[in-house]
Amino acid sequence: MFWLNTITVLAAVGIWALCVYLMWRGWRRRGRFQQGAVGDLHPVPKKLSRPTVDETSGLYVGSALAGNWQARVTAHGLGVRALAALTGYREGVLLERQDAEPLWIPRASIVSVRTDRRLAGKVMTKDGLLVIRWRTTGADDKVEMDTGFRGDDKSVYPRWLAEFNDADGEPARGGTQKNEPEQAGRDSNRKEQK
Repeated sequence: MFWLNTITVLAAVGIWALCVYLMWRGWRRRGRFQQGAVGDLHPVPKKLSRPTVDETSGLYVGSALAGNWQARVTAHGLGVRALAALTGYREGVLLERQDAEPLWIPRASIVSVRTDRRLAGKVMTKDGLLVIRWRTTGADDKVEMDTGFRGDDKSVYPRWLAEFNDADGEPARGGTQKNEPEQAGRDSNRKEQK
């Protein structure tokens, strides 16, 4: 009886270890596949102006391909949630992640900044996330990603929206209208419901 229990436990542990290994391999394969499309991350400039939006502490939720909130991007470690600080500058946005490479998003690459309730497999209350849609340096420079940040103090979100969108809700320097991501989300919701 003792040997039967031991064999059962060892088999369960072996199956669990195999599942973890296969998930890890899938995660790495996805990261390698996305690497070409996403391209290299923008380097953080050596000199930055004074912050236009003060450092906001919170949680980096993840990044997803624009238009599909569940298409998590894993390249460059962007798929790993981490404590982070977000700071806005005239030149762009700096996201400093704990135990990870900082993410620099130049202002010229920013398509829109909005609030949302879901991204990269994380669902929150209404407007719980600050989401930055930006263009990558990928193979064709047309890949757009949504990067999500949950601030410890959500009352600062309007400051971010005001800084990176103009009065009409459009990005302050080029890009598409702020309402496009919301419309894309509504369109994908309709497809999911059908």
